[in-house]
Amino acid sequence: MPKLSKEEKRRLRNKSVRTYIKTRCTRARDLIGRKETDAAQGAVKQAISALDRAAKKGVIHPNKAARRKSRLMKKLNQALRS
Repeated sequence: MPKLSKEEKRRLRNKSVRTYIKTRCTRARDLIGRKETDAAQGAVKQAISALDRAAKKGVIHPNKAARRKSRLMKKLNQALRS
């Protein structure tokens, strides 16, 4: 039983971190889509920070974090060019 309770605690903690990441990434993508580049840069910075922390803690795989950061930066750079 103790193992199950530990797993449940980890699951809930990881779920909140994943939700936080998802919210940050969605907010950044929305701002990029609306061409609000100044706000988007700050939002992307927050999203990247959240992804790095989650990868460091083992909530998500480091390669997944890198891939998502790369995609966000690619979208931001395209928006800044246009």
